[in-house]
Amino acid sequence: MAEYKAPLRDIRFVLNEVFEADKQWATMPGLSEVDREMADAILEEAGKVTANLIAPLNRSGDEEGATWNEGQVTTPEGFKEAFATFAEGGWVGLTGNPEFGGMGMPKALAVQYEEMIYSANNSFALYPTLTAGACLAINAHASEELKQAYLPNMYGGVWAGSMCLTEPHSGTDLGIIRTKAEPQADGSYNVTGTKIFITGGEHDLNENIIHLVLAKLPDAPAGPRGISLFLVPKVLVNEDGSLGEANSVSCGSIEHKMGIKASATCVMNFDGAKGYLVGELNKGLAAMFTMMNYERLSIGIQGLGCSEMSYQSALEYARERIQGRAATGAVQPEKAADPIIVHPDVRRMLLNIKALTEAGRAFSTYTAMQLDQMKYAESAEKRQQAENLVALLTPVTKAFFTDIGLNNCIDGQQVFGGHGYIREWGQEQLVRDVRIAQIYEGTNGIQALDLMGRKVVANGGQFFREFTGQMNAFMAEQESAEMAEFIEPLKAAVSSLEELTELVIEKSGQNPNEVGAASVEYLHAFGYTVYGWMWAIMAAKSQQALAEGTTEPEFYAAKLSTARYYFQRILPRTLSLTETVKAGSDSLFELDADHF
Repeated sequence: MAEYKAPLRDIRFVLNEVFEADKQWATMPGLSEVDREMADAILEEAGKVTANLIAPLNRSGDEEGATWNEGQVTTPEGFKEAFATFAEGGWVGLTGNPEFGGMGMPKALAVQYEEMIYSANNSFALYPTLTAGACLAINAHASEELKQAYLPNMYGGVWAGSMCLTEPHSGTDLGIIRTKAEPQADGSYNVTGTKIFITGGEHDLNENIIHLVLAKLPDAPAGPRGISLFLVPKVLVNEDGSLGEANSVSCGSIEHKMGIKASATCVMNFDGAKGYLVGELNKGLAAMFTMMNYERLSIGIQGLGCSEMSYQSALEYARERIQGRAATGAVQPEKAADPIIVHPDVRRMLLNIKALTEAGRAFSTYTAMQLDQMKYAESAEKRQQAENLVALLTPVTKAFFTDIGLNNCIDGQQVFGGHGYIREWGQEQLVRDVRIAQIYEGTNGIQALDLMGRKVVANGGQFFREFTGQMNAFMAEQESAEMAEFIEPLKAAVSSLEELTELVIEKSGQNPNEVGAASVEYLHAFGYTVYGWMWAIMAAKSQQALAEGTTEPEFYAAKLSTARYYFQRILPRTLSLTETVKAGSDSLFELDADHF
């Protein structure tokens, strides 16, 4: 089984050359001290931590799993010690508010570290990323008193965080949750209810777990307009910051799952637990979605990280495994057979993973840079533009990264043949682990519906046109003969997506079912087109480096070869997706429900 190695050269190519992120940071007061040297040092250390500390626990953690005993959850052997070392390095608070002990690093840097940690160990990664997400919501919406009391220990990895939304009868439709919050004389609330599928709801990595819980007051308005957000600690915190008595919070059980077995997925019971309001009453969803936008990008990166690990393993195997001869004649005549990387189908699978993973890395960085703009840009106009793009792109990054992530891991498993089905090679675990990413944080079907319905149709395509304006501007600047092989197919794909968008907007005004019927295929057509843009940018930068006489010609030549593969063999997938969307909703509803 291949050992994980952080793809630092590729990451630096995207961050430093493709997007020149340090130049953006220099224009932002909150990030102006972050330069390329600092970013490179953080990436280097992240690569060491993920490869040497966290990756070695991946297989053993999967085999042992998290265990539950009378309300107590124990993580696999080595997790607690590794997490303590990890937390001491400040990784939980990497992007956190420096006023409360965070490091204040940009999201564009953090997504690189997140990819590494998901590549190394999906289950381990979920504990700190959920805590970081909870910190986002607290920092953005909680009172100063709550921030002072909770954020320093959460950023420091001393306390953990969880997000408690789902109930047995209420998944996507949060408006029908039953968890109640009753106001108390001291300004706190007693929270009562049951939440399920709570990642990291109970475990032994931290001395306290801070739950963010959606609940309704007894007199709250019906539906989502009546939801409030509450901070409910596992252990109550005294006024001096020390831990007090246990709160009325318990873990009823943990789920036995297909994958991410070392991540505790809990049933949480709140029995009149003391909680504190975060944000305003009846505006809990807005507060929670501050966290959810970041978490959805993070879960998308889970698909990206698994793709990278699958690629590394499959590539190593394909170079070493000998079977058959190349169609053009023996490549290694001194051996009994040639390495399987000589065979077209194996190369197809490897190039699929490589091309899609590298484009995804670029797209995750681009999206993270919009999050940084939204938070740190000086002008209100730039912040609003970035917010519009984040709203549009969040469902794409979550759903497309994870749909592609599963496909990539299956391709990686297929490279191994029968050995890919055997535990010792690690590929079957990647397939099991990555599968959840399409489901939690909002299923991918819901993400597609959000993109099509709320982010495109609802505003008449405004956000979409703002985004495609950037792609069109880039293409207008790249009219050289050298770039034609990339720009011409990209122009066709963008133009087709623009026409498709207008068609769905028009048809949805006549039939509301058109939105849902188009959504999944539309999201995929969108994703493949954006990946084409990412590859065109990377191709332009690679051509520039070669023209300037780089000392790494093989690296940039490989980028151009991969870009050609993407445009010739992957981007054409948009053609069938477009035809599917154009077919409309009629055939979906022709069959009576009783005849399924």
